[in-house]
Amino acid sequence: MSRPPSFRPFSHEHDGELLSGVYGDADDGDPRRPTAVVLHGAGTSSKERLLPLLAEFAAHGCRVLAFDFSGHGDSTGALRESSLRRRFEQAVAVVDARAPAGGPLVLTGFSMGGQTVADLVAHYGPRVVALGLCAPAVYTAEAWEVPFGNGDGRFSALIRRPGSWRTAPALDVLRAYEGRAVLAVPGTDAVIPPAVTRAVQDALTTRARCTRLDLPDADHRLGLWLRDHPESRREFVTAVLAGPRPAAPAPRPR
Repeated sequence: MSRPPSFRPFSHEHDGELLSGVYGDADDGDPRRPTAVVLHGAGTSSKERLLPLLAEFAAHGCRVLAFDFSGHGDSTGALRESSLRRRFEQAVAVVDARAPAGGPLVLTGFSMGGQTVADLVAHYGPRVVALGLCAPAVYTAEAWEVPFGNGDGRFSALIRRPGSWRTAPALDVLRAYEGRAVLAVPGTDAVIPPAVTRAVQDALTTRARCTRLDLPDADHRLGLWLRDHPESRREFVTAVLAGPRPAAPAPRPR
């Protein structure tokens, strides 16, 4: 493993917002080395809790990149004005500005960040060589353009509609994906329904080389869990980059 770099802060202006991020280059500057992009979830999430995970990817020889979506952390903007579409566009803007053009990408997303990872897979295609999905969410296409609001508006109504996720375009993207993938699943998840996790795993086992990583003592906040548990963090990164045993299709409830 190479020496982890010192992370450097950056600001990126996009669509009237100033996005705050950190990045680190690989020691040898080889543009063929993958860039590991780590995306936080919704609510109070930010890049800060992901810094140890970035360091682990860096220790495995990756360039690393993370940023706060608008309305989060040190970025400007109001969370209620954001949307899944805006998160995707912000991620593309940052990746295009900070990752070597045409270089390989390793994408990791937490919760809502899982939806953005799928959107990026559809956008970047074969540049994406590995995925890490941590308690991921996927959403109906109807919700993609809708501002998040304050938790009681149209976006919330759409994503809370029973079964709305079943036709999520993200599932089709994951079914077509053929690279490495790790699905990290907490023992207790009060946010993502088990049926969503099963659907994501079924999609990933269609063509991808998929590993399921169960973290029985963790809850939905896997960013915090990986921050505080170095062995789990190392296991996750090793699996994402090495792609060990394939996962079996998700078990069906009896």
